[in-house]
Amino acid sequence: MPRIAVTYHESFSRRSYLTRGTRLSDFPEVLKDLVSEGRVEIVNVGAVPDEIIRLVHTDDHIYRVKQDPLCSTAWHSVGSVLTATELVVTGRFRRAFALIGAGGHHAGRNYFWGYCCFNDVVITIEYIRNRYGLKRFAIIDTDAHHGDGTRELVQNDPDVLHCCVCSMNYRSGDNSKIDISAFDVLASCRSFQERDEAYAEAIRSRFIPAVESFAPEVLFWYFGFDTHRGDYGDLGLTSEAYVKIAESVTVTAERLCDGKLVVVLGGGSRRDLASHVIPRVIRTIAELEPA
Repeated sequence: MPRIAVTYHESFSRRSYLTRGTRLSDFPEVLKDLVSEGRVEIVNVGAVPDEIIRLVHTDDHIYRVKQDPLCSTAWHSVGSVLTATELVVTGRFRRAFALIGAGGHHAGRNYFWGYCCFNDVVITIEYIRNRYGLKRFAIIDTDAHHGDGTRELVQNDPDVLHCCVCSMNYRSGDNSKIDISAFDVLASCRSFQERDEAYAEAIRSRFIPAVESFAPEVLFWYFGFDTHRGDYGDLGLTSEAYVKIAESVTVTAERLCDGKLVVVLGGGSRRDLASHVIPRVIRTIAELEPA
């Protein structure tokens, strides 16, 4: 059985709020080698009903999303993250990668911006709690920008660890909400190689110990490749940084929560980067052997 489910809907390849174009237009074809090798299974997803969206968002929020034509993939995007997580929680797959059309981490209770519509990860957490009784979840967010919507929604929830690379340093009193400044992490780096290593090391040394102490039942990695050099959140990173992080989060999930890892695609606009970086990350989490 393939270790990795990649959840997908064809609309993600045609139009996406995050891409301002068609960043996933090469998908799922670029994953054909991984599929033929038996490492990956593509799982097609449906749209979630408003009833599930209401676990997190207001009716006014849902109404405004419906008026935004760029949010046309939002219901399927939540469906992708929810399906990926359910496949992992129920044991059908050990790990999953959720492709999306509309982002999530800038969507709060009653607002959305930054190419996001519904907060896919927090909706999924609430759904999984209600249906399966799991309690503790960890989110590592390495998108280029602060996940302000996610932070608003989980700020007062001690059973969600939210770690975010952004523009500031912060740690809550109970150590369940942690931010590190990407600018501080990369300030002394002189080469792309140094930037890749410094960024990945920050995840290993500052976020992974927090996850270990927290002991979640499911680990989410909100993965944005907008930090890649040449994309709109350019931090001068290359795909090597993402591979290193993929290794860290996979090993951590194996050690702490029986492998339950869900990678959620975040920001990034370029088709060429998507077609190069995403398959590398999927291959990395697929090839690492279970503990």
